[in-house]
Amino acid sequence: MIEGEDFTVALSDPEIVEPMMQVPPVLPVLPLRDIVIYPFMIVPLFVSRDRSIKAVEEALKENRMILLVSQKDVNKEEPVKEDLYSVGTVAIIMRMLKLPDGRIRILIQGLSRCRVGDVDPSGDHIKASVTPISEPLAPENSLEVEALIRNVRSSMERAMKLGKPISPEVVAILANLDDAGRLADLSASNLELGLADAQSVLDIEDPIARLRRVNEVLERELEVLTFQHEINTQARADMDRSQREYFLRQQLKAIQNELGESSELSEEINSYHDKIANAKMPEAVQAEAQRQLKKFERMHPDTAETSTLRNWLDIVLDLPWSTASEDNLDLAAAQKILDEDHYGLPRVKERIIEALAVRKLRKKPKGSILCLVGPPGVGKTSLGRSVARALGRKFVRLSLGGLNDEAEIRGHRRTYVGAMPGRIITAIHQAKTNNPLIMLDEIDKVGTHFRGDPSAALLEVLDPEQNFAFRDNYLGVQFDLSNVIFMTTANVLETIQPALRDRMEVITIAGYTASEKLEIARRHVIPKQIEDNGLTAKDVKFDKRAILRIIGEYTQEAGLRQLEREIGKVCRKVARRKAEAKRKVSAVKVTAENITDFLRVPKIHVERAPTKDSIGTVTGLAWTAVGGEILIIEALRTRGKGKLLLTGQLGEVMQESAQAAFTFAKSRFAELGIEEDVLEKFDIHIHLPEGAIPKDGPSAGIGMATALVSVLSRRPVRHTMAMTGEITLRGNVLPIGGVKEKLLAARRAKVKTVILPKANERDLVDLPQEVHDDLKFIFVENVLEVFDAALRPAPRKAKAKKAGGTK
Repeated sequence: MIEGEDFTVALSDPEIVEPMMQVPPVLPVLPLRDIVIYPFMIVPLFVSRDRSIKAVEEALKENRMILLVSQKDVNKEEPVKEDLYSVGTVAIIMRMLKLPDGRIRILIQGLSRCRVGDVDPSGDHIKASVTPISEPLAPENSLEVEALIRNVRSSMERAMKLGKPISPEVVAILANLDDAGRLADLSASNLELGLADAQSVLDIEDPIARLRRVNEVLERELEVLTFQHEINTQARADMDRSQREYFLRQQLKAIQNELGESSELSEEINSYHDKIANAKMPEAVQAEAQRQLKKFERMHPDTAETSTLRNWLDIVLDLPWSTASEDNLDLAAAQKILDEDHYGLPRVKERIIEALAVRKLRKKPKGSILCLVGPPGVGKTSLGRSVARALGRKFVRLSLGGLNDEAEIRGHRRTYVGAMPGRIITAIHQAKTNNPLIMLDEIDKVGTHFRGDPSAALLEVLDPEQNFAFRDNYLGVQFDLSNVIFMTTANVLETIQPALRDRMEVITIAGYTASEKLEIARRHVIPKQIEDNGLTAKDVKFDKRAILRIIGEYTQEAGLRQLEREIGKVCRKVARRKAEAKRKVSAVKVTAENITDFLRVPKIHVERAPTKDSIGTVTGLAWTAVGGEILIIEALRTRGKGKLLLTGQLGEVMQESAQAAFTFAKSRFAELGIEEDVLEKFDIHIHLPEGAIPKDGPSAGIGMATALVSVLSRRPVRHTMAMTGEITLRGNVLPIGGVKEKLLAARRAKVKTVILPKANERDLVDLPQEVHDDLKFIFVENVLEVFDAALRPAPRKAKAKKAGGTK
């Protein structure tokens, strides 16, 4: 190992320079590590490598001259020519001392630059041919040289004042040195330059260019030293200020103790310190809390910023960073709770139990987010509450209806007045545990605004791959949401952002049948309303037929909310009778006959299918957000020019379905028994009653086609049939959605047979058995099959009239 000791640099006497003219053509080589030796430098070196020691010994035997060349790679033990720089320094060994550990210490003086030629690594030491570089003289009376010399001298003095370890003797020599080349070498040797920068100075032969290069290096070094000085000054000032504050606080504490007073602020700060120590927060959060608390300590207690920071500390330290409820993973108990709280819904319960089973087998699963979709009042939100109860977790409901500000999810930044955390962090703060069940209600009603899209913020919240590092804008630190179970509810899927919908597993909850509503009313609704209205089970009795009449004639919904209100109305009237009675009254029995005494006349006109076969009248089926309904389609022909008129506030898709059905009928008029002149002499008018209600969708396609063909061919439609399906231009019948809701509507309307697309046959698997018992299904793939099933043959009189024309 070769390194400089003390880096003491001095100028040699002029007579020592004389031998440089007699430099032999081949010299032993001493490779240097992390140091560059310049001419006229006197430097002590330690030599430890065997080959390097042999080179020193060889030089001492001859003329004491040796070639000093820096290595490019300091880790190379046996350097070759490629590992050495091309310019080195011929030096003379002035003194040598052998050390006890086998190393030698030499004192060398640089003589001149030289170019390294061929290198011979063979033998016991490295030899190289050298070519001395004669240094040109700088021009006299040059303004540039004079300016560079003065600039380098002043820069060296500034560097020493800024803390650079330059001895005063060197500065004195620099002040009296007028040779540009030697001034450049002496300055570079005292700047502790990196190997590449130091070698770049040695490589330059021209003294003016070399001095210019040293001046550039000095300028950069002065900038670094200036910044370093500023940093040290600032750190010293901060340290002095902190020590001063510490002593003042200690004195203040001593004065308060002597007076028997206690500072409320100091007590508050101490309580914050205790909370931080006991909160078991992540390291990054704890460091941020400590930083904000130190800032809080230095503030005046009456400033507005102090109040803002106090609120932040209160919220952050009250969050349940390490508090979690223990899950109850007894699947049988969970099934029992779900059955107690909700009647039916087998698929939904099965999926929830599956999720609990996975959680039982894996401590921290990355499960999907369940999205319960269905009409209002079917029990979506209460299902989430039951799941939380089954798991033993806290339940928090967040209503997202009408939400249009992203800050409601991510929180407001603390720079704003009245800033607060987002709803997610607020919900966890309220739950007091870091693993509650959060129900995001009405996620389909989230809006967009110029303030941002809340749906985009929910993407991170509901993604198990991201929500472990959720950052609320108010907190400014990360909170782990991966322990939280999220469930969402929606009435429709179409308004949910596609990327958000992709992160959720959709479970559809369709409407209830009348028998299901009857059972739910008996088990849950009636006991709840009796209790809510101050009655007992002995005060009022509901007959089964009375409940069914309330369901059929006073409510028209897929859920149970209106049913609950009507039963509550009955209970309130019974409660009034009981409260006004002066003596004990007997139990009130609510029957189908006296229900009007409590609820007056029925509110709902039950839509019934046609009672007889007729031409141009078809019973269709429709889906709405609150369940299914029947849809009466009427068609009539009048004299005209073969035009198609559509009324009933039909949407664009439904109008296109009617046009496709009309085109199909015209293309198959002979096959369908339609006379050609009928298409040219008559206009067709299709109308869907209840014109105030907008209607759209393709599922009425086969119904409108049947009505068209019926009125054109004068074939009556069977009144016991209802139908739904999309029609193509070639007459194919495509599948539709909302099958369960539509079939429940058909059953309510006393329809006997329903025509469905063949592809929808699989949707009948989950239907209640009572629907299978009451309805007959015909599955079709082409609209011609619909006509064969739904249309009766044309009466003979009608055919005779057609031959003579229609009046």
